[in-house]
Amino acid sequence: MTIAQRTSLQAIPAYKQGATPGEHEQAFKLSSNENPFPPLSAVTTALAAELGRINEYPNAAAPELVGMLAERFGVDPGTIALGAGSVEVAGQLIHATTNPGDEVMFAWRSFEAYPILTHVAGAVPVMVPLDAAGAHDLEAMAAAITERTSLVFICNPNNPTGTVVDSAAVDAFMAKVPARVLVVIDEAYVHFNVHGESAIGMDFFRRYPNVAVLHTFSKAYGLAGLRIGYAIAPPAVAENLRKTAVPFGVTALAQRAAVLSLENEPELQVRIDTLIEERTKLVAALREAGVELEDSHANFIWLDTGERTAAVDASLRAAGIWARAFVGEGIRISIGSEPANALIASAVIAALQESPAHV
Repeated sequence: MTIAQRTSLQAIPAYKQGATPGEHEQAFKLSSNENPFPPLSAVTTALAAELGRINEYPNAAAPELVGMLAERFGVDPGTIALGAGSVEVAGQLIHATTNPGDEVMFAWRSFEAYPILTHVAGAVPVMVPLDAAGAHDLEAMAAAITERTSLVFICNPNNPTGTVVDSAAVDAFMAKVPARVLVVIDEAYVHFNVHGESAIGMDFFRRYPNVAVLHTFSKAYGLAGLRIGYAIAPPAVAENLRKTAVPFGVTALAQRAAVLSLENEPELQVRIDTLIEERTKLVAALREAGVELEDSHANFIWLDTGERTAAVDASLRAAGIWARAFVGEGIRISIGSEPANALIASAVIAALQESPAHV
């Protein structure tokens, strides 16, 4: 006899982690947008001291971290909700705002977890195509809102294309969004975004009662392995996020690492500046060689390889670059260490020459 299972899960793909080279391959893993720098010494030293207490549950309220975030952003602590990475908080947001059959809207292609989380919650994903430049088409998204729409994600900068939405466009969008619909500005890559006219999530949170902001410690702070992120949301929404959160999902180690990272931001900013500089150099080198690509405002670049994606990805792997390929669409390559970045340009150019076409 077959064990009873939820039949709708058969149509939901599992989230796929970025590909990892084999243990003995001379290759760079650039498929998961990880920070290539090791953890801060202050973080590793403090975590070593915490290991003797991992038999205890963490303080689920995380008062020290929540207090620091509230002070930093000038918000009430009650507006902050934590989770095991911003992806878990995104799931909380969907569970907190939708009933079965309600719609969750986002651009596509965007963060892979959005449709998975939406289906798991019993909601309906509404995927609005990006424009020709790989950016959010906010006019089309506004037109796609229905009476069933409960939640809208705006990924800024967008993963995987690295494009941004500007403030004026988001203001025009918000003017068309019903007050009952929560708009979530997902800023997982905000630290790498130096676009002068980009929408800033906290500006919109302060100006609109139906906006939430999503942040993570995985990217710029380099804590991907500890899983910690947070939302700043209207108080009633934040309260429901805490209800839908996995109990004790944010470990004491993650909380302590996040606090120390906030205390050591000047050191982290040096690393962020280095990654932005490396990104700029890489894009310039590719363009000089004739590769056409959009500006990226995240810690990765996007190659619009279309039908050639599988072939180009295979060539990149042969050269030692393991990127994130979206078959039939394009390839996302994380900004890595200096040796990795030096290899990316030559590997991409060679791969595209082996499979020539417009990029």
